[in-house]
Amino acid sequence: MTTNKQTGEPLGIHQRACTIGYKAFTFILTFLLYTCFHLTRKPISIVKSELHKNCSSVGELANMVSGGGGGLQPSPTFHVGMDCSWKPFDKKNYKQLLGAMDYSFLCAYAVGMFFSGFIGERVPIRLFLAAGMLASGLLTCLFGLGYVYDVHSLAFYLLVQVANGLIQTSGWPSVVTCIGNWFGKGRRGLIMGVWNSHTSVGNILGSLIAGYWVSTNWGLSFIVPGLVMAGMSVVCFFFLIEHPNDLKRLYGRDSSPDKTLRRPNKRCDDVCGHIKVCLQYRGSETQRYDTEMLLPRDTVCVPVQPVVVVKRESEPTPISFMGALRIPGVVEFAFCLLFAKLVNYTFLFWLPLYMTKAAHLDAKKAGDLSTLFDVGGIVGGILAGVISDKLGRRATTCGIMLLLAAPTLYGFSMISRFGMGPTIAMLLVCGGLVNGPYALITTAVSADLGTHKSLKGNARALSTVTAIIDGTGSIGAALGPLLAGLLSAWGWDQVFYMLMMADFLALLLLLRLVMKELSKKSSPSSSVELKEH
Repeated sequence: MTTNKQTGEPLGIHQRACTIGYKAFTFILTFLLYTCFHLTRKPISIVKSELHKNCSSVGELANMVSGGGGGLQPSPTFHVGMDCSWKPFDKKNYKQLLGAMDYSFLCAYAVGMFFSGFIGERVPIRLFLAAGMLASGLLTCLFGLGYVYDVHSLAFYLLVQVANGLIQTSGWPSVVTCIGNWFGKGRRGLIMGVWNSHTSVGNILGSLIAGYWVSTNWGLSFIVPGLVMAGMSVVCFFFLIEHPNDLKRLYGRDSSPDKTLRRPNKRCDDVCGHIKVCLQYRGSETQRYDTEMLLPRDTVCVPVQPVVVVKRESEPTPISFMGALRIPGVVEFAFCLLFAKLVNYTFLFWLPLYMTKAAHLDAKKAGDLSTLFDVGGIVGGILAGVISDKLGRRATTCGIMLLLAAPTLYGFSMISRFGMGPTIAMLLVCGGLVNGPYALITTAVSADLGTHKSLKGNARALSTVTAIIDGTGSIGAALGPLLAGLLSAWGWDQVFYMLMMADFLALLLLLRLVMKELSKKSSPSSSVELKEH
């Protein structure tokens, strides 16, 4: 039987139903919100192959059409010379220019992430996230308008990327804080492994949307996702509930100094979601992460329709940057994520272009095929969460997947040359092994560290810890695509060697934590020490 951990009283069936309902709603809403962020990031990787084409082959095809026995004229869709590429990406250094666009976005994202955690702790997350989504959606549309208005200035595209990178940092600390507030540590790996699939879902949808228009009007590959993002910002503003304690009845407020609700004369026996819902508010108590705290001894029945979001009256003190760094494990996982995210984002931004060159596919087919990497990533993220919950060892789970990922990357670089079947299989396997550690660190590990025992229930620390870990990882995300653009000039093999080295470095950074976790079983004293850390 489920009991209230604060009062020891059992929770009624309707109370449990209310709790589960709000949990499910927050889970789904935050899932959809962050899906939009990756929905707007993915199109640039699909459009790259359209910004620079193999102009010589296009010219040969035009000559074949014009030189046929029937004396046909060249089709107007063919462009001879360098006109088939979009200026300024028609030059020989196009890989460096495309890499600069990736780098400008990701570098701005990495820098902005360290500030977004600080801001997220001091302003309402609902407003912070909604404003960021609206601005990011409009900037994504602005990038696509470069095609509509025939803009060929590199500075224009770089400035839009920088601004969008800064704005998108509002997303990750906000959604992780919300999901961490609503879900306790029980089965956190599984829950967040499933929840974190929004990154892969966003990548898949972004690839499909961008691929649909990439060959005809690549501007729409950005405008459509941007409009979706802006529309979801409105949903976020009106419906996101940051914390269980933010639920408060609209009327019948107690005027007593401690703002504790009086026990109602009538017990709330109506079915949740139909007529009434049982809510609780205690402004003088320390906030908890367990959602069962939503329903303590004092309850009140209110109509479900007028539920509003209000500011908590008792706010914990935000944690400092150095205070967050002193939490055991934050530094190791942050730098491990730097190299893990380097690998993940190199695939995110360069895989479709690699497929067009290695497998000789057009932009749409390469974009569609690249979604298999994200399908594998969904499975890998969930599998990492389940294994880490079962073993109780987050670092060890990451270490095993990183160890397997490096040789798999080498296998992908070899097998992708031998046909479509092996390529599809290796895309799925690589996606799972590359995304597993990345997903686990950015979700369950960040939430664990942000709710560490040493913080004494200070939920405000979660946003800062998440921003530090993901911000450090974003430095790797910025370096990966940039290095890929430079190294690919000497062949794609050099890119894969760089990715394998990054995986080994990520594993090396986790070795101390892995050894501590493995020593838990053999040494009872070390087990106690680990629990305290």
